[in-house]
Amino acid sequence: MEKRRTIAEITAKQERGNAVVLTAEELCNSVRDGKEIDFEDVDVVTSATCSVMSGTYAVLSFKVAERDEFERAASVFLNGVPAFVGPCPNERLGIIDAIVYGTSRRDEKYGGGQLFRDMVAQEEIEVVVETVEGRKIETTTNLGKIPFAQLCSTRNVYRNYNAFVNPQENEVYSIFSVSKFAGAFKELHFSGCGELNPLEKDPHLETIGVGTKILMNGAVGFVMGKGTRSSAEKPNLMGIADMHKMLPEYLGGFRTSAGPEVWNSWAVPIPILNEQVLESAKRRDEEIKLDVLDVHTRLPVGKITYADVWRDLSVRFDEQKCLECEECQVASICPMDAFDTQAKGVNEDLCCNCGACVQFCQGSAFYCNLGVVSLSGREIPVTLRQSDRKRALKLANMLKRNILEGDFKLSVPVSKLS
Repeated sequence: MEKRRTIAEITAKQERGNAVVLTAEELCNSVRDGKEIDFEDVDVVTSATCSVMSGTYAVLSFKVAERDEFERAASVFLNGVPAFVGPCPNERLGIIDAIVYGTSRRDEKYGGGQLFRDMVAQEEIEVVVETVEGRKIETTTNLGKIPFAQLCSTRNVYRNYNAFVNPQENEVYSIFSVSKFAGAFKELHFSGCGELNPLEKDPHLETIGVGTKILMNGAVGFVMGKGTRSSAEKPNLMGIADMHKMLPEYLGGFRTSAGPEVWNSWAVPIPILNEQVLESAKRRDEEIKLDVLDVHTRLPVGKITYADVWRDLSVRFDEQKCLECEECQVASICPMDAFDTQAKGVNEDLCCNCGACVQFCQGSAFYCNLGVVSLSGREIPVTLRQSDRKRALKLANMLKRNILEGDFKLSVPVSKLS
């Protein structure tokens, strides 16, 4: 008979201080080392992913003027990023409701993702309201003055991310590149944190359901349901969390060659409720397939594994090799604006270890073993990662610590997703 336990039983162990919590990395490394990890050896596995997640938006409600100063807002701009007004008109109250997409943009360098990070970092935000009467109201605000600020998702935490190549000779602009995507088969870009990904740990959605408590960008949030285009083969999640408790290092904007995208991070506890969940949680990078798609057609051209692409998590900078170029290519191409040419340093809170700088630095001052992939007889270098496994590990460890210290209680889903 299969061994089982309930979330209530795990919570009771947590309260007694004897629950066993492992990060996904710790579990998978133990399996690699040949250790036998049985059902009795672990109660919870903490998983996480940090990546470009286009289906992210913010819902905001805050005061912009005194009562009866205007009838209704017709349009709103936050740091120049357009927001959708409503759906509640808040007539004559001086309050606006607004929805801001992470993919909305002020220009080719600044969009919703950058705005969200600035808000969570408590920066002052410029607000422009155009009213139905034709007036323009200009003011400023910050997150401390916005009583309602929730970050939500239509589609986050894909189990099955992809890698991309450009089989054609011509270069192409794409959301999957930070500069022109070179062809033919000259480079490979990919997304996904492999064995750390929550939906790789629980692919059958036995533990993750409506109401599952999570960390989104470091703040407690909840799973709302399946995301758009979710399927049994390619599941993803909808979620929600309060922006006031978020940490700026875990979210932001990511500039692609097709414009700014939004960066988002999730950590999800996987309670080991039965032996099948444990076996899924043990799956390692070398067992997890990564489809390689044609960036033009989005059709498969081959398969690799996450073990082929996740070798070195950190991008390092050697100041001694910096040529101090008059026009620094790294500063111009960095999708997170993490390199400061004046200080000759990397802002670690912004850097997402994508590796773009390794390819573009003329002095080879940035280095990381991004790997080379064998595909259909070709050796293709990895030149861009649109996920940050180093930061995902940090978030998984944060969740583990919070569970062990009693600051994060597991929740029982109110409804199954599968």
